[in-house]
Amino acid sequence: MIHRYVAGMSAGARATGTCGLAEPNEPDVERLVARGEERPLLLEEVETLLASKALVVDACRHVVRNAGTVISLATRPVLFALARALAEAWPADVPRATLLARAFGARHADESHRARLRVEIGRLRAKLRTLADVRATDRGFALTPRRAGEIVVLARPVEEEHAAVLAFLTDGESWSSSALALALGASQRTVQRALDALAAAGTVQSFGRGRARRWMTPPVPGFTTTLLLPAPLPSG
Repeated sequence: MIHRYVAGMSAGARATGTCGLAEPNEPDVERLVARGEERPLLLEEVETLLASKALVVDACRHVVRNAGTVISLATRPVLFALARALAEAWPADVPRATLLARAFGARHADESHRARLRVEIGRLRAKLRTLADVRATDRGFALTPRRAGEIVVLARPVEEEHAAVLAFLTDGESWSSSALALALGASQRTVQRALDALAAAGTVQSFGRGRARRWMTPPVPGFTTTLLLPAPLPSG
């Protein structure tokens, strides 16, 4: 059960949409998913969970962690999507069709999709080998922890529709749409649509034109990004 590791959680906590970045006295929360249940977490409860013996698939930071070991999948969105799907279903397995849809958006899988799934599952198994095993079942795959007694998912209170694209931009670096498409394994048209939607919502911004166009999250108010500084005026 969820309360095995985090007790006394407030079911009425308010979701603000951020992920572990609370202002003083602000009831900022994240969302815990385990064994088919979901509950909100206050920031101090998140800290308790991260210090517990649970294997945590952290969708806020795109890492998998347990007992001080942290494995980052921030630049491997397909592997993280697979890890999250497996963790949400634990201790049950996940059908191959579900994994194909979650990782690749494949509604009608063919043999090439299934072959790619086998490759990516092998890569995930290698990445997580110190924390968990990914075992094949009759209908799909299941995640089995090596030391932890529980697997949970820590997620944002409100999921971004284009979370995979946004995850690459939140590190403050600037990206071209073609580079994002390559990193995500998606078409450039799909990535561009996501960027346009995020820009319309004020979540990301672009600078430059044509092939020199780059995307990033807006700078924190009061801090000017060097890329956006005007060129110095000529002296004299």
